[in-house]
Amino acid sequence: MKSVYQFFFDLAGWKVVGGKPDIKKYVLILAPHTSNWDFFVGLAARSISGLQSQYLAKKSLFDIPLVGWVMCKLGGHPVDRKRKTNIVDQVVEHFNNHEEFVITITPEGTRSYNPHWKTGFYRIALKANVPIVMVTFDFENKEVRWADPVYPPQDANVKQEIENIKAHYRGVKGKYPENGIR
Repeated sequence: MKSVYQFFFDLAGWKVVGGKPDIKKYVLILAPHTSNWDFFVGLAARSISGLQSQYLAKKSLFDIPLVGWVMCKLGGHPVDRKRKTNIVDQVVEHFNNHEEFVITITPEGTRSYNPHWKTGFYRIALKANVPIVMVTFDFENKEVRWADPVYPPQDANVKQEIENIKAHYRGVKGKYPENGIR
């Protein structure tokens, strides 16, 4: 599928800048997340980059019969935001039980503007002692950009660290820039 995705990326004028790190475990965060198109850009970039990853998505998507089946086949795991399911500990357990594991999360938690990011990605990285890798979906320049891994400090102010991470994404235009990071 890599060549198929690469063909469509080339046809649409998109490119992947940088690449996946040479490490076996990390939390990959994607932003800005402003459109359903992000899913398809992400699938293509994942294949082009040779990345094997799982991802978290809202449970209601998995409740649609064919869509849910496809999402599971593509590595999706449903998150029920209405119930406390201890998803952080569940993901940390996956990290602890696998030699290689990458989980992809959109910390905004929605395609709409959200000034308050979900902190689960950060808590997962801390508890599993794995780095965070930031990936940017830049619709203005048609680029998917990989950043170097960052290990979150154990004794850090989480709120301040999240703001530092958000700074990496500020100014990047998603499909709908008004829903992006400010």
